[in-house]
Amino acid sequence: MYVPPAFRLEDPAEIRAALASFPLASFVTAGTEGLMATPLPLFLDESEGPHGTLYGHLARANPQQKTDAREGMAIFMGPDAYVTPSWYETKRETGKVVPTWNYVAIHAWGEIAFFDDPARLHDVVSRLTRRREAGRAEPWEVADAPERFVAAQLRGIVGLRMTLTRMVAKSKMSQNRNAADRSGVSRGLAESGSETDRSVANLIPE
Repeated sequence: MYVPPAFRLEDPAEIRAALASFPLASFVTAGTEGLMATPLPLFLDESEGPHGTLYGHLARANPQQKTDAREGMAIFMGPDAYVTPSWYETKRETGKVVPTWNYVAIHAWGEIAFFDDPARLHDVVSRLTRRREAGRAEPWEVADAPERFVAAQLRGIVGLRMTLTRMVAKSKMSQNRNAADRSGVSRGLAESGSETDRSVANLIPE
């Protein structure tokens, strides 16, 4: 991923927050079977490895879990929004403006391993569930479902462990525009009828 210095996201806390907020990644591998990708919710365990470890699971019927690739890539996309030149003060001053797109993206690479041990699978789905249910008035737990039903469900999936070797994070939020242009973008997005646009407005630096 090309990341100009103005858009590079380097704060570990911000990167972790982004991964937690937008956990659905595209899990990509390139083995002898060719490129394969699966949308997967993943979570980061920071205690494993120098860069942390991602965990998730695939359907057992998914052919990607049989890949011979040793390395995988997880692509996380945060909020994004189209930016019209009409919001720029520079448009009124010089007219030298073009449309663009603002977005947050994180690319993570790592060594992959699949597993089907029931205890490990139960731990992964439980941890993933707890993270997504946190904050709910009555959070659902895997243990709320009948034990035999859960065991049957676990037989239909394969766990993924991805030990991270590097990450590149990008937050393209009009940092390369002057203050007046950024203000115009923030105001324009805040007035949008799209909830996603409004969330991007909050990320535009003053």
